[in-house]
Amino acid sequence: MSNQYPTLATELSDAGLLRVTLNRPEVRNAINTQMGVDLRALFVPLVFDAGEVRCVLVTGAGDKAFCAGGDLKERNGMTDGQWRAQHAVFEEAFYAIMDSSVPVIAAVNGAAYAGGCELALACDFIYAAKDARFALTETTLGIMPGCGGTQNLPRSVGERRAKELILTGRAFSASEAFDWGMVNRVCEPAELLAAALETAGAICANAPMSVRQAKRSIHYGLNADLRTGLAFEIESYNRTVVTEDRLEGVRAFGEKRKPQFKGR
Repeated sequence: MSNQYPTLATELSDAGLLRVTLNRPEVRNAINTQMGVDLRALFVPLVFDAGEVRCVLVTGAGDKAFCAGGDLKERNGMTDGQWRAQHAVFEEAFYAIMDSSVPVIAAVNGAAYAGGCELALACDFIYAAKDARFALTETTLGIMPGCGGTQNLPRSVGERRAKELILTGRAFSASEAFDWGMVNRVCEPAELLAAALETAGAICANAPMSVRQAKRSIHYGLNADLRTGLAFEIESYNRTVVTEDRLEGVRAFGEKRKPQFKGR
């Protein structure tokens, strides 16, 4: 995959791992209009056809921030219409991350504030450096979270704690986020990327269609009642039964070797 995005550095490995680095370190990887356009262009196709991509890892350039949120300098002086138009781009990008057919891991290597925190929350799960900080600061700026923050944070940490964090706008640590269930693993800063890459590699090694169907089952089933979720699960399960990868998995198990999944 060629790097065609002005604000993102991308690299696709032979194993199907797509590394995406938010690449505006001079402004703490703040999201401007171009980054919104780039994220949308990258992730919207992954909703429908992931191609060779089996897993995505998102991190930030530099060692100071994962993402500082929206670029307020760019937004200063925007009309109401321009603000809404820009935000629509952000919404489309973030929703595509949430709806990506392949798993998306956030490796939060520093501050993740406002839209940066929402970006991390839009991913399937989060690894964070020990010194990372999170906050949804929008209410301190006269707005409110608008890219999934009021929905994803309560689903991660619970309604009451999310209300406290969003209504005060206060920052919280990676260890707090871990204790509350928002972050999956806290790492030493120097070890963060290696840990995230190891997990991404394990996902890439599994049957691609199985991973995608399992993610869909969890993602949509949690928004339904139990019986509907179970029906969605078995429908997703049945889609894996007819695949070549299912035959390969069973054959490899019997032959005591590592399976070679092809995504078919």
